[in-house]
Parts: sequence; C-alpha cells; structure tokens
Amino acid sequence: MRAGKRPARGGDDQPTDITGSTAGNSTGGGASQARQLGLDRRSFLGGAARVGGAGLAAGGLGSLLGACHPIPAAPKTPPTPPAPIHPVKWPLYSGNGKIKGGLPPERHATLRVFTWPGKVSQRCLADFARQYHCGVEVTTFGTMSQATTALARSPGNFDVFFGAPSNIIGPLVYKQLIQPLNRTYLPNLANLWPKFSSPYYDVHLRYSVPFTVYTTGIAWRKDLVHEDLYASAAGWSFPWQAKYRGMVAILDDYRESISLGLLATGTTDLNTPDPRLIDQSQQALINLASLVNTRIGNNTANALASGRTAIHHAWSGQAVMAAARLPAGLPADVIGYWFPPDGIGPIGNDTGVIPRGARNPVLAHLLLNYLLDPANAVTNMATSGFQQPLIGLTPQRLVSDGVLPRSLVSAGVLPTFYDDGLKELQLIAPVVELWQHAWNTVRRS
Repeated sequence: MRAGKRPARGGDDQPTDITGSTAGNSTGGGASQARQLGLDRRSFLGGAARVGGAGLAAGGLGSLLGACHPIPAAPKTPPTPPAPIHPVKWPLYSGNGKIKGGLPPERHATLRVFTWPGKVSQRCLADFARQYHCGVEVTTFGTMSQATTALARSPGNFDVFFGAPSNIIGPLVYKQLIQPLNRTYLPNLANLWPKFSSPYYDVHLRYSVPFTVYTTGIAWRKDLVHEDLYASAAGWSFPWQAKYRGMVAILDDYRESISLGLLATGTTDLNTPDPRLIDQSQQALINLASLVNTRIGNNTANALASGRTAIHHAWSGQAVMAAARLPAGLPADVIGYWFPPDGIGPIGNDTGVIPRGARNPVLAHLLLNYLLDPANAVTNMATSGFQQPLIGLTPQRLVSDGVLPRSLVSAGVLPTFYDDGLKELQLIAPVVELWQHAWNTVRRS
C-alpha cells in the first residue's frame, strides 16, 4: 500500500464528575469494552495505564511524559471513557488551574497555533493579529498521531491546539496536557448548537471548545469516475473495484480507515473491541490494497483537485476544499461527496484546546472566542472547507453565502446528524492496541 505525500503539515443523562475514581459501567464505555475483551477490572485498568505515543486515544501517553515539565500525579485509576449515555465532567487538578478573569491580552506576543494544514484560515489569523496587536506562528501536522506525540513531548511549545477530535479530550485532560478554560473570555460559546453547549465528552466545556463538525464519507471526481455513488448499491464497498486501480486513496488515520473496513464488511460498531471484526476490517483493507494499490494520505483536497486520486475516503470538509482548489476551467460540481442518505455513517467534531504551559493563554482564549463568531466562521470555512457548529450556519445559508457549493450540500452537517450518526468514542488501551496493530498491518501491505 502506498503512502501518499503528507502535507507539511449529548446525552440527557446526568454527567459523572470524575474525581479520580472510575465511574460506573455503561454501554459503549471503557468497562464495557473490557468485558467484551474478556478482561477483568484490574486488567482493564492496568492496560489503560500502559499505552503511549500513538495510543493517546486510549488515555495513556505515560511513556512520552518523561520529556515534559513535572506534572502533579493524576488519579491512580483512569476514568471510564465518556459516551453519550455516560457524559463526563472532568476534574480540575491541583497545579493546573484556569487563568484568572479580566487579564489583558499578552503584549508584544506571538501566538503559537498548532493545527492541521489549512484548518484555520490565514485571513482569520491575520485579522485576529491586527485586532489584538500580536504575531501568529502556525505549526502544522499531517496525522493526529504526529500531533499528539508532539504535544505530549512538550505541550508548552504551543498556545492553541486545533483539531483534537472529541475522543481524545479525556486522555489530554487526564494526563494534564491541556489547561481548563476560563469561560469569561468565551462569550461566543452562546453561538454553539445547543447540543454542543455541554457535550458528553466534556460536560460544561471545562477544557475544550467545539471547533469543526464533519462526516466521513467518499469523495470522487465525476469526470474520472463515470458512476454516481448515490445511484450505486455498493455503498461503503464502492472503492473495492479493480477498474479503479491507482485511483483510490484512504485516510491516514487508524480510527477512520479501520472504520471504513468495518463498514464495508457490514459492521456499524465503530468502537468494537471484537478481534474477529477488527481482523475482518484489516483483511478487507489489505484486499483493497491488492486490488487497487491504495494510496494513504490526508492531503485529500489537493489529491482530488489535481486528479492524482479519483476516489478518496474523505472528511466532508476535504471534499469542499477539493472543489475550491480545482484547476481553472473545472466547475465545482466535478467533485462529489457520498455520505449514507439514511445518516448512518461516521459523524464527529474536533475541538480547540489550550495546552498546559501556554505562554499566551489570554490570547489563546480570545482566538477560540474569535472563531466562534459566525462571520469569522464563514470566513474560515471559505478557506478550510470545514463547517462549525454554530446556530444559523445551516448548509442552506452556507450555500447562499457561497462557501458551500450547491452540488456539495451533502457535505453539510446538521445537528440532527448527531442523533443517528456513528460516533467514534474514546477506546481503552487494549482496544486501541488491537486497532493500531490492524492499521499498521494494513500500512505494511
């Protein structure tokens, strides 16, 4: 399998207030995953403490913390991962408190932003810099594993981290790599969709601000693939066609691509701990590589716009970016984006957080707040392609504002998608190891 070039780059239940002891068991939570793996409680907790590096999503990172500044000891028992039926209110740790209210922005500062390439508009950052008389320095990453490894090694290198998916907020909090937020600097939280005002993965938004929302589907070039995915019965198995050899790519993300294999083989549990199902996904992706010589990469928009790929497993915002980057003369409607019409597909959101040790925490809060302004969110989407979960920013409005092509309204996200969509939740360490082993095997194929 070929690795493509990488860019430089709510439930209604009462939340659990995690104070260092493991919360009660629930379907979809860590203890449920442990039971399905045949682990007793002690094995589950021990395994959850051993993960590190790329296994951040399990709540580990222990092996990477030696290079960080000293951190007060976290509770000995990892908390049960949050889920819609098990919302979690994260604790405030001694020695990692939120900043005081009423502080002025840091003077003569350079705000250090850590993000996916193109995820935050350069125009927004330039306008913010002018408004607050500061500089802005952007560092990008190409995969979430790269991002979390860099953050674990030295969280104080950055002031704001954009792009952390909701399923890693728990580990970031538990290992005290991010600091709690002071909401007095964030009045624009009032603009969020109501279901994001206190999400299950971070009740009361103590540590994170919802940034972008997205679905995961299949994008394609209509001039190179003479089939309409919406008229096809193939669904998730559409890329498995030998006639598209050399034209197919999947995301460089172990959660997303193993999920693709699960969906293509008929499994909709995107948090499964079942080794048999994970092995089926692994084999399906290996078969895909043999059939079409799959590319792997997250530079989806450029790959589609240039024609290097014609079918790309994609996040919805990447399809919108691809349409904006097409060569002159090609209309936006040459890009298609398929997401299951019944809404039973991967749905997610990422976040903005402030790393512990940020040198400019006031400016960091102000940037989070700035991007929660609807006008700035529209500006940001015009460059990034990704929608933000703000009241009034419907796909229809985004089409009328000219930032979402009418032909790509399927890439728009509605609040109701979160009711039926498939959420990728935080996994416990032993399950992460199964998923990552499968993904590494696929990448070597």
